[in-house]
Amino acid sequence: MTNFFLNLYNDRFFQIILSAIVACATSITAIPVIIKISRLKNLMADPGERSSHITKTPTLGGVAIFASTLISYFLWENPDEGQLIHLSISAIVILFFLGVKDDILVLSPKKKMFVQVAVSGLVVILADLRIENLFGIFGINEIPYVISLALTVFVFIALINAINLIDGIDGLAGGIGMIAGGMFGLWFYLNGHYALACLASSMAGSLVGFLRFNYSKTSKIFMGDTGSLLVGFMLTMFAIKFIQLNIEYRFNPNASFSAPILAIIVLIVPIFDTLRVFIVRLKDKKSPFVGDRNHLHHILIDSGLSHFQSSVILWTFTLISTILFLTISKTTDNTTSLYILVVIFGIYMWISHILKNNIQHPNDAKLIIKSKATDIPKIENRKGELLTS
Repeated sequence: MTNFFLNLYNDRFFQIILSAIVACATSITAIPVIIKISRLKNLMADPGERSSHITKTPTLGGVAIFASTLISYFLWENPDEGQLIHLSISAIVILFFLGVKDDILVLSPKKKMFVQVAVSGLVVILADLRIENLFGIFGINEIPYVISLALTVFVFIALINAINLIDGIDGLAGGIGMIAGGMFGLWFYLNGHYALACLASSMAGSLVGFLRFNYSKTSKIFMGDTGSLLVGFMLTMFAIKFIQLNIEYRFNPNASFSAPILAIIVLIVPIFDTLRVFIVRLKDKKSPFVGDRNHLHHILIDSGLSHFQSSVILWTFTLISTILFLTISKTTDNTTSLYILVVIFGIYMWISHILKNNIQHPNDAKLIIKSKATDIPKIENRKGELLTS
């Protein structure tokens, strides 16, 4: 019996699953305390023009995600963790303090960008975490060192902020992080990278606990910039390491030739959403960095769906896309897969456009109601002003 429990304790799969469970339990235990402190100290977000909420809500859910992820990861000795994990944890701690300060005091975008570039460079340069091969996309394989450094740092910044951009409704960023973390964690485990698997499962477990309160009606909390920065950084690190580990696809039957495409697919929602809103804003001759309600999750909410329904639709889109590309990846080269991905993005843009056009703007609705008590020509002129302003 003693040997049974000893063997179970030392079993890597058991450790990874238990880390996820402990992370979830720690998050569920910590968040009520964080909510209480946030309410006492008024550390809450006021509803804004772009907000999908109508009441002040605590924004320090990222504190629980940070604590529960690291506590659960450090439960075990992970001999294979290496320099990447050490530097990634250093980066996570730096981003944690950046996020907390931003959630409480609000920092300038330049300061946040500087820190994001710094922590990205930390793991890219010192841990040699790089996108160094494009796996034959457009005939390109190995990338020159300097270009790979710049490309990898750019991907870090883009994906960290993409996760932040989808954190606009309950459950979306947390759910995408949970799904992607679980997928990467499973692959790392199956291929013997246990430290990465443990960290990914710990993050996924902490997000399960967070979602319990993110959807609560009486004890709601947001992950805030603290949470989105941490989740965005870890998911980007997992994705790039997944690509890097698969470079040996020519020699290892367990490696995937489609690694770059699969990494994009797992994070398809934040990538597609960010690309789409930037394109729409540029088309409308607006700054791509000025917020609006053009995100698909906002469009779904404005179409009458609940936060949960909107999130489930986008979670399902992630799962279906992943299954589709896992199915076709064995018989399709990466350039063709990329073309298929572009077609899917085009369909995504078209559906978003149709849904957006079917939404009646609140100001228009008020004007239509008012028109019943006033003359119609004046209302039509006012609508014309709205359309051209």
